[in-house]
Amino acid sequence: MNRPLFFVIIISLILGAACTMSPKYTRSEAPITDSWPKGAAYQAEMQVSGFKAGPELKWREFFTDDKLKKVIEMALNNNRDLKLAALNMQKARALYGVQRAELLPSVSAVGVGDKERLPADLSPTGKRTITEKYSVNLGVVSWEIDFFGRIRSLKDQALEEYLSTEQALRSTQILLVSEVANAYLTLAADREYLKLAESTLESQKEAYNLIRRRYEVGLVSEIDLRQAQSQVESAKTNATRYTQVVAQDENALNLLVGLPSPIPGEILPEDLSEVEPPKEIFVGLPSQVLLSRPDILAGEHRLKASNANIGAARAAFFPRIVLTTAAGTASSELSGLFESNSDTWSFVPKIVMPIFDSRLWSAYEVTKVQKEIALSQYEKAIQTAFKEVADALAVRGTVEEQLSAQQSLVEAFKETYRLSNVRYTKGIDSYLGVLDAQQSLYAAEQGLIAVRLVMFANQVRLYAVLGGGGE
Repeated sequence: MNRPLFFVIIISLILGAACTMSPKYTRSEAPITDSWPKGAAYQAEMQVSGFKAGPELKWREFFTDDKLKKVIEMALNNNRDLKLAALNMQKARALYGVQRAELLPSVSAVGVGDKERLPADLSPTGKRTITEKYSVNLGVVSWEIDFFGRIRSLKDQALEEYLSTEQALRSTQILLVSEVANAYLTLAADREYLKLAESTLESQKEAYNLIRRRYEVGLVSEIDLRQAQSQVESAKTNATRYTQVVAQDENALNLLVGLPSPIPGEILPEDLSEVEPPKEIFVGLPSQVLLSRPDILAGEHRLKASNANIGAARAAFFPRIVLTTAAGTASSELSGLFESNSDTWSFVPKIVMPIFDSRLWSAYEVTKVQKEIALSQYEKAIQTAFKEVADALAVRGTVEEQLSAQQSLVEAFKETYRLSNVRYTKGIDSYLGVLDAQQSLYAAEQGLIAVRLVMFANQVRLYAVLGGGGE
């Protein structure tokens, strides 16, 4: 390639990289207040050293239960949804590389050999001729010089789409960690429900056997016997139902982990009481911390991609300059290809100037509307994140009082059940009072497990809605 042609390409590269027609991007103001909600449902936030909200909060530090951490690690290594998100990110990165390469000329080497026979009536000499031509060229084929930034805008769009998928991968990881933790806690709670149902069944069997012996000697009526029997059957139903629920919980957890075989039993929880609760999170930061949530960052990258797409649509109204060049050697004989005076070169610039194409205006309007859609989605994501955090804070502000009240309720029903048994044994009250007291105690003990599960699960929820963290 000759020297003038080389300089033309270099200058074109510099000019083509110098500008785009994309609007200047400025981050819109977050449509939320700077502070978290206040009121009776929200406790005053107290700082917990080392555990602040945001990406710096690592899941290995947040979760303290060793068994749970092993299960989460297995899920991060094997879950198929996480692998799919990683593959989508790799695909977007490769597409960005393809689009970025459009800015550079594609240089190819082409060798051509041509041999042709012409009959006499087609030959300019009036005689039959055989012609041969051989050439070797190195050149640029149809390279668009990006004077108005069309290709550069498309490259920026591809970059933002790639960054969006990168944040989507982070979001999927946080979601997976929180789902595994919730499934683990749910399994622990249901196993505790099962233990409660089984212990209740045993106590009901003992009561039934006692009443049956008293019935046989005529101390109680048959109605007391049948009522005691009905409690045994009801307790059997509850135990069977929770046996089924526990099995389904294990299946759900196995699916999340993604192992080809079930999770080893030694790392599964026996009940909720043996699970170490996660660390408390300090949320005494402005609500702007939500802007670092991966799903919100992904939305912002999609907004930037829409912004870059406007630049590409604007550039389509301006001329497109396409350059084709070649330099090499040619000869009528293969042996003469590289002899002196066989050099050839070509320089073919082409300018395409749109005069009338109504599709360009429609495409431009589409890009502007797409940007407004992306902006609305971005702002909605921020508002949704604020609502999610506010809900979690409302639960945290009230759950400890619920737990305390529920524990007191259990103690009260235990005493009521004891007194009811005493009064029935002495013949003061009927067995119906014992049944009511026993049912109330069972429901209160179930409620206590449920409140403890809500407290643990809400800490996991708060970790996720504040943006979680990596390793």
